[in-house]
Amino acid sequence: MYTTQLDNGTLNNYAVEPKVTYAEYPAVYEQRRYIIQGAIAALFVTAVILTSFAVS
Repeated sequence: MYTTQLDNGTLNNYAVEPKVTYAEYPAVYEQRRYIIQGAIAALFVTAVILTSFAVS
């Protein structure tokens, strides 16, 4: 951590900035897994909405 001191004596602490890394494009099997997860999430949300309509 690096610290600076202002003219009035106040200390400012600054966090160490991490090294920037760039994301890689997902592989085919990862893309397939994301599609499956999205479909399951959509089914879950649809079920919750339909259940809320049925209960009310």
